[in-house]
Amino acid sequence: MEKQINTQASNIAWKGKKVLGSHSGTIDLKDGKFKFENDEIVGGEFVMDMTTITVTDLKGDDKAGLEGHLNSDDFFGVDNHPTSTLVITSVAKKDDGTYGVVGDLTIKENTHPVTFDLDYNNNTATTKLTIDRSKYNVKYNSGSFFSGLGDQTIYDNFDLNIELKF
Repeated sequence: MEKQINTQASNIAWKGKKVLGSHSGTIDLKDGKFKFENDEIVGGEFVMDMTTITVTDLKGDDKAGLEGHLNSDDFFGVDNHPTSTLVITSVAKKDDGTYGVVGDLTIKENTHPVTFDLDYNNNTATTKLTIDRSKYNVKYNSGSFFSGLGDQTIYDNFDLNIELKF
């Protein structure tokens, strides 16, 4: 059995850190579903709409400037890569009721495995995920690729807080 995600009621919040602070925002889920067997999650597939990257900690020109930069080829190149996907490849229910999940995350046509814990309760699934952007060819001001950036360095890891509603 499949359960479709209510994309309008769901929320994906991101946070990226740099030496001198951080930025945060949201991104919309375009489509998503979980696969169930015997009322247990056994799989799923999710599509993020990369064209909806929004910055929530800035206003005006600063907000527009960062959103434009995140959409550019320096970061997510949304003109050529309008979606990112997560396909669950394995699920194991833990003793505490959470699910240990392994999935393939694709950003900018680069696919790598990710692991995370997923809490599922009635019509809501939540997780926190840390992504290493450098694995997905998102290299702008990354200390892993460029030296001498000093306080302009942007950390490779960014965090996603995800709340999915059915």
